[in-house]
Amino acid sequence: MNGTPADEARLRRLLGGPDLAWLLERVRRRLERGRPLTGPVSLAAPTPAQREAAERLLGRAPGGGKVLTVRLDAVDALLIGSGAGPEGLAAAVTTLTGPVVLLEEVRRSEDRAWREAYAPLATLAGAATPAVAAGEVRRLAEWAARVRDDGLVRRLARTPEAARPLLDQAVRVLGALPAEPPRSLSVFAAELLGSAHALDDGTPLSTLCLSGIRALTGHPDGTGAAWRRAAWASAGLLRDDVSSTVLTLNLRGTPALDWMADLGDPCVLTLRQLAHRPPLITPPVVHVCENPAVLSAAADTHGPGALPLVCLQGQPSAAALALLAHLHELGAVFRYHGDFDWGGLRIATTLLGRVPWQPWRYSAADYRAAVAASGADAENGAALRPLTGAAAPSPWDPDLALALAEHGVRVEEEAVLETLLADLAGERSEGVAPDGG
Repeated sequence: MNGTPADEARLRRLLGGPDLAWLLERVRRRLERGRPLTGPVSLAAPTPAQREAAERLLGRAPGGGKVLTVRLDAVDALLIGSGAGPEGLAAAVTTLTGPVVLLEEVRRSEDRAWREAYAPLATLAGAATPAVAAGEVRRLAEWAARVRDDGLVRRLARTPEAARPLLDQAVRVLGALPAEPPRSLSVFAAELLGSAHALDDGTPLSTLCLSGIRALTGHPDGTGAAWRRAAWASAGLLRDDVSSTVLTLNLRGTPALDWMADLGDPCVLTLRQLAHRPPLITPPVVHVCENPAVLSAAADTHGPGALPLVCLQGQPSAAALALLAHLHELGAVFRYHGDFDWGGLRIATTLLGRVPWQPWRYSAADYRAAVAASGADAENGAALRPLTGAAAPSPWDPDLALALAEHGVRVEEEAVLETLLADLAGERSEGVAPDGG
């Protein structure tokens, strides 16, 4: 190479025509991969015009057959010898098609850009609110590691430049959750992100935050508008303050609760009611169940004499969490029972991360007793169904999760209803005021 500049006009006449575009593309591909420009390149099923262009370039027929083959060494020598491209084929192709960047350099640069885009995730655990338990912080850290690898952020943002602000906002949102007391999703978004619509359904930020909320609160996977509403509510963010409800029996402390307790009928409280008119007193002990069938049966069996009971109706709603947190502040002790299955354990663990509770016939010994009792009833068609889904821990009694894995069957609350109803038989209580009076 003698450093003489290429004659771009001559290069375009030699190589720049449309019928040799395939040749330039093959050369660029080799340059991008760092491969030498030697040996042959081939084009399957060339047109007559492409054959003629190659023949004009080389000054001879490049060979017959169905495949057109051109040796890059020959093109390189021709360019140097003719003076049209004294620095050779690589420089000629760069002149005609623009600078070539090695793909390896592109990959390294892109990987570096994505690593920088993911940097906000490293601050997520430190940004969590004091209300987030240690186990939830760990799950957030696991989620952060997972979203680096599962492609969700890349699918949502497409580029590192778009991913960085998306992750910055997601970390701000998740770091401010759970919202206590629960609040409007749109107001939360406006105050934290500057737009009431920043967390609207279908936005990349909403999708990413819902993924993180599942890790934060243990809310189960799902789809659809109702599921999204419930997932936001599990972190204390509400579409409105009347759709989130909790089912109660024989609580007192407001005119409505007192009236329903006198009748011994269930009462549905909305989050709005709890925010504006929460109970003024609490019983010393409040039983908590997972399924409405238990509460309904307690009302039917004991009426006004049933011990105070709160029903979660599955995953605890924002209203349920608000009620239990309020009763806990007033001095209530909670006794909890749920289904003996993996979903029930997850619900119980989620609740335990928000308010303290003691097991109410919800231990490994209670599960084994229920399984044994079910064996005696199997001849009557009461055999238990097998467990399904992924295993879950039981931090209040680690042996319970081991027992479920050992027996492999689920025991729903309805299967032990008689025992639970016996525990709920009690005298009417007027409750205790916040000062213990």
